[in-house]
Amino acid sequence: MAPMSTPTPPLPALRLVVGHDGSPPANRALDAAVALLRGRTGHIDVMYVAHLTSTVMMSADAVAEMDTDFDEVETELRALAAEKLSSSGLDWSFGRRQGAIAEELIIVASAISEEHPGDTVVIVVGSSSNALHRMVGSVAVSLARRSQVPLVVVP
Repeated sequence: MAPMSTPTPPLPALRLVVGHDGSPPANRALDAAVALLRGRTGHIDVMYVAHLTSTVMMSADAVAEMDTDFDEVETELRALAAEKLSSSGLDWSFGRRQGAIAEELIIVASAISEEHPGDTVVIVVGSSSNALHRMVGSVAVSLARRSQVPLVVVP
């Protein structure tokens, strides 16, 4: 008697939200996202979250200056993402948000989940190498505590 096999259902599309600020951990997270998506159907949403400190927010002039700086950083990060992803053959996009980094990544992931209910949405970030973050917390720690979607923290 021949063995029976049950067809495997297709995997849902994988939608990866990658927090990216140009740092080495963020670059590793982007590389990991490429590896995770390779051979699968899905999309990489590279997100730069511009974050104003409370001190800067007290001055309208400082906010205007930081917005200009954020525009320049966005241009650089978009080019870096394009350099890494254009030859990958993967579907990707780049976006910028402003606010608390973990909160904004969660908002983006939640919106994608609502827009694509059958897909698997995952946030991908690099771990912080900053010693201070071990004491006061990092974006990865905040995401681990609050994210409603799976989280991959790349060392």
